[in-house]
Amino acid sequence: MVSIKSDREIELMKHSGHINYLCHKYLESKLRAGITTKEIDDLAGKFITENGCVSSSLGYEGYPGNICISVNDEVVHGIGSNRKLKNGDIVTLDISMSYKGYHSDSAATYPIGTITKDKQDLLDHTKEALYVGLSKVKAGAKLGDISHAIETCAHKHHLGVVEELCGHGIGTKLHEDPDIPNFGEEGTGLTLKTGMTFAIEPMLNMGTKHVCILDDDWTIVTEDGKPSAHFEHTVVVLDDGYEILTGE
Repeated sequence: MVSIKSDREIELMKHSGHINYLCHKYLESKLRAGITTKEIDDLAGKFITENGCVSSSLGYEGYPGNICISVNDEVVHGIGSNRKLKNGDIVTLDISMSYKGYHSDSAATYPIGTITKDKQDLLDHTKEALYVGLSKVKAGAKLGDISHAIETCAHKHHLGVVEELCGHGIGTKLHEDPDIPNFGEEGTGLTLKTGMTFAIEPMLNMGTKHVCILDDDWTIVTEDGKPSAHFEHTVVVLDDGYEILTGE
C-alpha cells in the first residue's frame, strides 16, 4: 500500500531532508585524495547525530556503516574502510537518516581531484537522468512515466541501467511501497497522488548493466569493472509537479 503523507509528516521529512542536504555539503568539503572511506563514514555519523537525526543505514538488516560509500565500479552499499581515495576516483555518498521517525534518502557521486572526461560525462548524464525522471512527477502521472524517462535518458548517452536496484517509497520506513525501477513503459503502473513521497535514484554504469555482489554481502559492483554513478532525491508529489525534500 502506498501511503499519503499529511502536511505534518511532510514537514518532518523536509527537516530530515534538509539535514541530509547539509550532510552532503559538509562531506563534499572533506573529500580529497588520501582520506579513507572510514574517515568519511565517521564524519557522517557525527554530523547526523549532532544535528538531531539518526542514521537509517546503521544496523539496517545488519549494515555496519553510517552511510553507504561506493568508489568507482562500486554501484551501491560500499562500506567505509581503510581504503584511501585517490586522484581520479569517483565516490558515491548515499545518505539516509530519520528525524522523529521520518526518513530521507539522497545520493550523489563526486569527483576526487581531476577525473577523466568519460567519468565526468557519466556523472553529468546520471544527474541529468534523475532530473528528467523527476520532471514526470505530478499528481495523475503514472509511475512508469518516471521509469521510462530515466531509461530513455540513459540509453541516449549509451549508459547501462542497473535493473536489480530501484527507487522506492519512503516515510516512516526507509523503504516503502512502491518500487520505482529505472526502466519501464510510459503510461503504466501506479497513478501518482498528491502527498506520496518517493526516493528516485538512477544508478547508471559506463559499461554493462550487469552487477554482482562482493563477499562482504553488501557491496554491489559492475560486472565488467567499469565505473558507476548514482544520484538520488527524496520528493513529495504535488498537484502540478513535485518538491525536493533533500534540498536546501
